[in-house]
Amino acid sequence: MRKASRLAVAGAALCLVVVPAPAWAAADPAAGSASAGAADITVDGQRAFVDPTAPCATGTAPSGQSDPVRVGTATRFGTATSTCGLNPDGTANVKATGQRFETSVLQRYGGPVIRVRAFSAACSTTANGSSGRIELSGVTGITLPQEIPANYAMSIPGRTPGAPPVAEIVANELIAPTPPDGSLTAHALHIRLFPEGGPASGDIVLGTASCDPFGG
Repeated sequence: MRKASRLAVAGAALCLVVVPAPAWAAADPAAGSASAGAADITVDGQRAFVDPTAPCATGTAPSGQSDPVRVGTATRFGTATSTCGLNPDGTANVKATGQRFETSVLQRYGGPVIRVRAFSAACSTTANGSSGRIELSGVTGITLPQEIPANYAMSIPGRTPGAPPVAEIVANELIAPTPPDGSLTAHALHIRLFPEGGPASGDIVLGTASCDPFGG
């Protein structure tokens, strides 16, 4: 029987991606965007989704906020805010913050109810790179280390031995292109349903921040 973690977990991580600054990019301001969460899942043939909550983007939407929202009958996002700003030197800082997330979508398949009291994802740019940071607190249903390394992944097993995993969960997910170009996307938590196939599919993401030092 799986024992749910009752430990309040706070995680923070830093990742820096650096590339040489092309001469043509020096005059372009950086770009960044953020949102507190999004979901697009299909359970037993029924789709439920919500567009990114509390979105913001440098240059067009400096801040965002959203009220609590439900995704289907099993997932809930609480209130959320975001800020996306440009500094006088052309660098960017973005951050999204949310609270009171809960999903019981895995429970019918033998998985845990996952709750997160508060979370955030942020990133910033330098002249030729980006850094990202996430925080998670009050996490129950899964066990995370006190200091969460980049791309900390875990598999939620099925109810019976040999059954496919009901979910893959990645905390402090940091995504950079290959080869690196200085841009970065950070997710505080990413839940992927039945990664090997099964009665449910899709993704739930908590906290997203994206930065590009060269404006995208």
